[in-house]
Order: sequence, then C-alpha cells, then structure tokens
Amino acid sequence: MSGDAGPEWDRWYEKLLVLVPWLLLPCSTAIAMAQPSQTWHDRAITLGLVGTAAGWVYLGHTRVPRERRKQTRPMLVYFAGLLALCVALMARDAVFLLFAITGFLHAYQLRPWPLGVAGVFGTSVAINTMASDAPAATVQSLGTYLGVIVVQTAAISAGIVLAEKSAEQHERRQQMVARLEAALEENAGLHAQLLAQAREAGVLDERHRMAGEIHDSLAQGLTGIITQMQAAQRVWHSPPQAREHVDRALALARDGLDEARRSVQALRPRQLEAAHLPDALGDLARRWEDDTGITVRFEITGEQVALSPAIDVTLFRVAQEALHNVVRHARASRVGLTLSYLTDVVLLDVRDDGRGMNGGSAQGFGLRSMMQRVRSVGGVVEIESAPGEGSAISVRVPAIPMAAP
Repeated sequence: MSGDAGPEWDRWYEKLLVLVPWLLLPCSTAIAMAQPSQTWHDRAITLGLVGTAAGWVYLGHTRVPRERRKQTRPMLVYFAGLLALCVALMARDAVFLLFAITGFLHAYQLRPWPLGVAGVFGTSVAINTMASDAPAATVQSLGTYLGVIVVQTAAISAGIVLAEKSAEQHERRQQMVARLEAALEENAGLHAQLLAQAREAGVLDERHRMAGEIHDSLAQGLTGIITQMQAAQRVWHSPPQAREHVDRALALARDGLDEARRSVQALRPRQLEAAHLPDALGDLARRWEDDTGITVRFEITGEQVALSPAIDVTLFRVAQEALHNVVRHARASRVGLTLSYLTDVVLLDVRDDGRGMNGGSAQGFGLRSMMQRVRSVGGVVEIESAPGEGSAISVRVPAIPMAAP
C-alpha cells in the first residue's frame, strides 16, 4: 500500500463525483415517468430536459480530464448550466430534487473555495425554493426559509473549506518531499565524492605516514619482546621456562620484521590480509592477552559489513596503539575491546581499569598519530581518563563500504 494516502483518496472521491449524477438522474427520471398524472406531452418535455441535463453533465464533467476540472472558468460555466437545468427539471417535477443534490457535490470542485461556497448557496436556494411553495410574507416563515438555507450552506461549505485547506497542506507536503528528495540526491552525490576522496586519502596517508606506521606496528612488537625477555630473566634458573619466553620473543621479532617490510611497501597489516577486521581484532586480542597476561574481553555488536581497506587499517592500527599504551602506561588488569557496527558509522572502544592518564601522557606521539590517522578517514577520537580511574579511547569512523570489484 502506498505511504501517501492523499492521492489515492482523491482518486476515489473523483470517481464518486463522476458517478453521483448518473445515479441520481435516472432515479429521478424513473419516478417522474411513473406518475400517472403525466401526459405524453409532459413526459416528452421532461425527457427532453433530462437528455439535455445528461448531455451537459457528460460533456461538461464526466468526459472532462481531471486536471481541467481544477480550472476555475470551465467549471464555473458548467456549474451555472447544471444549476439552471436542475431548476428547470424541478419546475417540471419536484422529484428532481434528488438530481439537484449533485450541485452540492460538484460545488466542491469550484476553485477558489469562495466560489464553492457560492455554488452551495445557489444550490440550497434552488432546492429550498423549488421544492416548496414560496414562503409566506411572515417573519416566522421567512426566517425558517432563510435559516434552512444559511444552516445548509454553512454545514456543507465547511467541508469545502476544509478540503481546500487539506489540499493546500498536501501540496505543501508534496513540495517539501520533492525538495527533500532533491537534497538527498545531492547529498548522495556528495557522499559518493567524499567516499572516493576518503579512499584516495587512505592510500596516500598509508604511503606518507611512515613514522606513524612504524610506531604503530613495531613499537608494540618491541614492547612485547622486552616483556618476554624480562620474563625469561626472572626464570633464567629454569631453562625450559626461560626458553618458552625466548621463543615467544623470537616470534614477536619475526612478526615485527614482516610488519616493517609491509610498512615500507605501504601494504595492509599482515592480520588483515587473510581475515576480516573482526577476526583480525579477535586474533590481536588473544595474542596480546597471551603475551602480556592481561585479561582482554573482545565484543562485536551490530551487523558486520565489509569496510573499505582504509577504514579496516585505521581501526586495526588504533586497537594496536591503544593496547600498546595499556602495556606501557596503564598497569591494568582488565581491558575491554568493543567493535560496534551502526547504520552509518563504526565505533571502536578500548577501555582499561589502569591508573589513567594525565594531560602529558595524553599528548604522546602514539596518540597524536592515532588521531591523525582517524581524522584522515573522516573520523573522530575521544579520550576519557583520570588518574586512578582507568582510560577509555573511543573512535568513530564512517562506515565506508568496500568498493565493488
């Protein structure tokens, strides 16, 4: 069903206005012809007027296109002729009052609305005058006669005024919808242009931000190596345990070397080459938890979508840097990592229960690099932290979908 009921209702109402005279005129004619007091001469005159009225309605209303019925002059000529024929028919037989009711309905099509009210008034005068004897010249009879006409005109005309105002409001709504649709089309074009620019900016930034890339990828690896070697020193008296930490440090060193090569070539992180962002972040969280011993709770909310490589890389690098900062500064025991897919944005939240950050630590190279990276894809970074109350880094980036191959 259409969401706009206005035009549908208008079409049904137009059909009703076309149908009404063809129901009322035959009924009135049949009743008039059935009266035994009518002579053949009288019937012939009545049928002649009925035929004239039918032709007038057919040519002036039924066959007229809908748009032309909205024109003032043609409808005014038609209505005047209709009212004259109704008076002539009622002069022949009062039963044609039924057909004269058509005047009330067709007056609704007179524009502007004051003409419609005048049409209702004229129909009311004709019906009340022709359907009864002329009112006697008394205050009571004349008051009753005029009162009926006034009340009848006011009651029926109220519908004309309301219909006119409703039509004006509908027209304004249609114009507003048209303007909104035009604005949406324009915004869609701008959005597509921004997406293309964002993709290009992502590629260029990956090539021109070598220092940030090295910091994001290698600093975390080096921190992990140091952590593992320190752990090996603590259990140096037990070669099997120390060897486990040394092997893990070697693995981190190899991964760091691979990341350095990829950074030089401006390629995607190794974790994103064979996995989507949620899987890559999950793997990052598990490995980071194994390396540091800090509990990580990773969650995904919303419906997952394939994002632009620039967005994937940005969010992955932000997660890396945020976890790296936890190891270096937070002294936390628990970390929460949440990836949220909303309608038009993607959110990444990293929260810890550590010692928090002061103003100086919040301005380090890693965080500045993170903010610059996020801004390059049209996103924003929010940092909430206070000494002793942990830290929260929230990143909001546009949900730019992956380009079709």
